[in-house]
Amino acid sequence: MLRVLIVDDQPHVLDALELMLEMRGGLQVARATSPAEAEAALRGGDIGVVVQDMNFTAGTTSGAEGAALFERLRAIDPEAPIILMTAWASLRRAVDLVKRGADDYLQKPWDDEALLKKVKNLLAARQQRLTGSRGPQREPALCGLLFRSARMRAVVSLALKVAGADVPVLVTGPNGAGKEKLAEIVQANSARRDAPFIKVNVGALPDELFAAELFGAEAGAFTGARARRVGRFEAADGGTLFLDELGTLSLASQAKLLRALQTGEFERLGSSVTRTADVRIIAATNIDMPASIAAGRFREDLYYRLAVIELEVPPLAERVDDIVPLAEAFIEAFSGRAARLDPSSVAALERHPWPGNVRELHNRVRRALLMADGAPLRPEHLGLALDGARTLEPAARERERERERERERGAPTLEQAERDAIEQALADHEYVVSRAAAALGVSRQALYRRMRRLGVVVRRDLGE
Repeated sequence: MLRVLIVDDQPHVLDALELMLEMRGGLQVARATSPAEAEAALRGGDIGVVVQDMNFTAGTTSGAEGAALFERLRAIDPEAPIILMTAWASLRRAVDLVKRGADDYLQKPWDDEALLKKVKNLLAARQQRLTGSRGPQREPALCGLLFRSARMRAVVSLALKVAGADVPVLVTGPNGAGKEKLAEIVQANSARRDAPFIKVNVGALPDELFAAELFGAEAGAFTGARARRVGRFEAADGGTLFLDELGTLSLASQAKLLRALQTGEFERLGSSVTRTADVRIIAATNIDMPASIAAGRFREDLYYRLAVIELEVPPLAERVDDIVPLAEAFIEAFSGRAARLDPSSVAALERHPWPGNVRELHNRVRRALLMADGAPLRPEHLGLALDGARTLEPAARERERERERERERGAPTLEQAERDAIEQALADHEYVVSRAAAALGVSRQALYRRMRRLGVVVRRDLGE
């Protein structure tokens, strides 16, 4: 029988974990108090799951020791499932290890039921792999998402990797880029795939209705509440709750949400009974969250609670390889194979800046099918420039005029100086955004956000 290896330098933690796994789970347990003992135990060959701490020396909190042990255990047995036990101080490092292949993480103090469930599921999967009784492999569920670009392939790959780790996910990106579709992929490939998947657009909820909608209300709790209402949090018990437009929440609503996420507890309006729910949270926003935190509009503690894993969906203009395949898929969905793109439309589609992203492309294709009346779809049917030149929305045209006025005045503003610095860094590094970001001392995601704000466009013939 495969054993569970628990690794921690504190005897009372080992005692508590061993007792729980043996008495409540009927599992066999091996103990290790140091990385060296853990490596020796894993080489023994009968370990099914590893549950390891992130720190092994008194006074250390960085998680560096746990990260090093994780890599050594992976080298010994690349297939061994590993669950990380972490305190808040080393949480970010644990999240990074999940991205690199750890199966899950739990914060201390842990929840016995959650840990036992994870261990048993991983043990069963490990046993099936070792005995060859795994059966047909489950294909990743992409929920109809169509993509060819390297940018989207990387985002989807990360989404599939973290889907099985039962941690909160924050999906960021502009409106219409496909954030909800990515959330569906995470849910569909998780252990909660067959449990409820409840979606809530919190941006559409008035502040006074937020608590009733999320946590429920008893009859008579407020005017018009004639019957008991079960909230979305309770309805998603055992499953996933998707919170869209997260960045629009008021500070008061943020405080209510934070309390439920921290404790898993809530009360219906008009009730003093505390209830609990086991819910995975996936949230989405098009807001620049660090800027919103800096401005005092969003709570930093709530952000870090939700953004354990952050998936950034790039705007459509930054994944040109996806544009024509998406357009062709929309054409087929709306008209079967009765319509097609005129060759002149391909260049026009790829040069358009797509401020409305995939949603805009969807609507332009529907419009074009009506306008073309069966003929091949030309740029004019799509509402694009006939010569395929980059079209500009009114706000973008105004930004271009302002830049021209700045150049005429000869006195660059702070915005112009920032734009010039970014453009120079891009030119110096052959328009490779990751290298330009490193030269500027910012992350690639942060550089993309600044480029979008300032209207800086990567040259298609040179850049990524």
